[in-house]
Amino acid sequence: MKKLLIVNPGSTSTKVAVYYGSERKFSETISHPAQELQPFANVLDQADYRAGVIARCLEQAGLSAGDMDGVIAIGGLLKPVDSGVYRVSEAMLRDLRSRVYGEHAANLGAVIADGIGRKYGLPAFVGDPITVDEMQPLARVSGHPLLPRYGRTHTLNHKRVARTVARELGKPYESCRLVVAHLGGGISISAHRHGRIIDSVSDDAGPFSPDRSGSLNMLYVVDLCYSGKYTKKDMLKKLR
Repeated sequence: MKKLLIVNPGSTSTKVAVYYGSERKFSETISHPAQELQPFANVLDQADYRAGVIARCLEQAGLSAGDMDGVIAIGGLLKPVDSGVYRVSEAMLRDLRSRVYGEHAANLGAVIADGIGRKYGLPAFVGDPITVDEMQPLARVSGHPLLPRYGRTHTLNHKRVARTVARELGKPYESCRLVVAHLGGGISISAHRHGRIIDSVSDDAGPFSPDRSGSLNMLYVVDLCYSGKYTKKDMLKKLR
């Protein structure tokens, strides 16, 4: 029976859990007040701070990462991959630190897992990164050849919900056809067929939500961009 430490960093919180096999032994959501995150210029600068918070949380629960068999975290903005579990590698960490695919709180997952793994000699993994791309060719077609569609969604939650529903239906996930919606700070929607996300609408291109403008009339967006009133940073802030 494997003992696993689970880490899921979000924009203002970090979820931590310990599983013995499939049994959850401990879970906690640690909130990070805005004033504690304010000193960090970039998301990955928070890695040591969050690792320290995780260590204290486990200690208060009478647990230690050193007693685990491995650590696994949510996958961040990586190169397009199939869904699944991946061992943290130097190439992965290099891409996350350079923000080549973007900046997101989930990028902290692999960095924190790697740090804990190195400290205690544990293997470190990530699961179902945001940038999972299993879309069928037709789904990539958009209204402009310079801007094809790519798979990018709340993969971890979509896959979890799909597998849960399949189990409730008494069917293997791989035999189901499902539409899944993630309703959070951003809203994303995905179509599942035979265990793969064959189409998806990201939280930037779909419905508006508490933290996303969603799809907009692009002519108006271009007008705002060239109005002289806003910088690129201002415009990105308006969209998300």
